[in-house]
Amino acid sequence: MTTLTLVALVSLTAWFYLCFCHGRFWLTGERLDDGARDPECWPDVVAVVPARDEADYVERSVGSLLRQDYPGRLSIVLVDDESRDGTTERARGIPDPESRLTVCATPPRPAGWVGKMWAVHTGVEEAQRADPGATYVLLTDADVEHSPRNVARLVRTAEARGLDLVSLMVRLDASRGWAQLLIPAFVYFFSQLYPFPRVNDPGARTAGAAGGCVLVRRDALSRIGGIEALRAEIIDDCALGRAIKRGGPIWLGHTESEHSIRPYEGLREIWAMVSRSAYTQLGYRPQLALGTVLGLALLFVVPVTALGVGLERGDAATALLGLGAWATMAATFLPTVQIYHRSPAAALLAWALPLAGVLYGAMTLDSAWRHHTGRGAEWKGRVGAGANEESVRSRAAHSSGAR
Repeated sequence: MTTLTLVALVSLTAWFYLCFCHGRFWLTGERLDDGARDPECWPDVVAVVPARDEADYVERSVGSLLRQDYPGRLSIVLVDDESRDGTTERARGIPDPESRLTVCATPPRPAGWVGKMWAVHTGVEEAQRADPGATYVLLTDADVEHSPRNVARLVRTAEARGLDLVSLMVRLDASRGWAQLLIPAFVYFFSQLYPFPRVNDPGARTAGAAGGCVLVRRDALSRIGGIEALRAEIIDDCALGRAIKRGGPIWLGHTESEHSIRPYEGLREIWAMVSRSAYTQLGYRPQLALGTVLGLALLFVVPVTALGVGLERGDAATALLGLGAWATMAATFLPTVQIYHRSPAAALLAWALPLAGVLYGAMTLDSAWRHHTGRGAEWKGRVGAGANEESVRSRAAHSSGAR
């Protein structure tokens, strides 16, 4: 047995383990239960929408909340997080005949707070003033468009199951270019890290949430110390899920009706989205980053290499092991691809997962490099942990001047 044959066998074994023993992460059957009974009394809900430079999307996203077919009281708080593109003006121009929308701005951000968390905290505080009796807070993004019954379906599920948190992985835009492959792959890798069935199992330690759509009980949020307990979190949604699950059950599922209206024009935008938090996910540990990249190589590079080399050398065993690993990989990716692509080409796209794995490995290395060179989690001209904010402002000003 050659070294490559042995490594290909390890790769195939790893894929069999992931497929059958890793919380059924690749299945997409975790969906809201529309068969649940309506609550006798629909509780009040306050939606909090942080927005930073979202003028292009805020009318559709907030408008979809104002058009909710929700039997109870629903109010919305939009928090302008130091926008420079007229987000507040766009939001205040949205038709709101019942005066359910409050638009406010973040006060100066205290030291130790991540920008988004400060905006969410500001919104939650304003929501307390807007509707102090609300049972639930809906945390959502300013680029997410909700279907008309989404809030009702979230509340129905939470009430029927006694959940402290209900979250949906909204459908991201994957309509063009690199996004057609890399966005489904992003959701697939997220599911590997946080297998939804394990998140939803009260007896399992795995916990997480998807920040685009999170309904949380207000008393559960108070129990963990409010948003202030998450003030320094870059991956705030999963941190919220972990904190809430320590005291009560949570649920995370897929949806195709709630979607992000933010387009991803090219590889650069997706790269920025991933690299801003990949190293944070690894706890800023170089050894874990290296281990992750080696693991990605074993899972995604070895099968293709083994198949190619095995065919070239007439080594049937190596080729079959590589093909088996690659086929298992594609089979587990296909259900996620089908959320985004219903055409027959979806099956072919599933076989392209090795390319996505290589690119995500490169993004992980870039995320580590950015952290250790002082650029940290940079996003919309703002930086997070481990970054030099002055250098980012300087680069942003230079870039703006160049344009």
